[in-house]
Amino acid sequence: MAGPGKPNAPKYRQVELSALRRGRRGKHHDLVGRILQELETVRPGSALEIPLAGAEIGLANLRSAVHRGAAAKGLEIETLADETNFYVFKKKIGS
Repeated sequence: MAGPGKPNAPKYRQVELSALRRGRRGKHHDLVGRILQELETVRPGSALEIPLAGAEIGLANLRSAVHRGAAAKGLEIETLADETNFYVFKKKIGS
């Protein structure tokens, strides 16, 4: 036990910043990656239709994850959803 005037022993270990992985790889990384990869091939005026029943996550989390992933890649997207599907499409230039 540290007495008066004695520093406490550190509780946590120190690591070099260069040893840390800086990118965020959330739990939906693979799903979002597949969606964004397919979105690259979608022709203008079309959207990807993703069945919500097959999605690993809820609509709100899916929409947020796809928007974060698209922003990280510099893609401007829009999304829509109905009771059964989630739609992702590239934003029109000028809109």
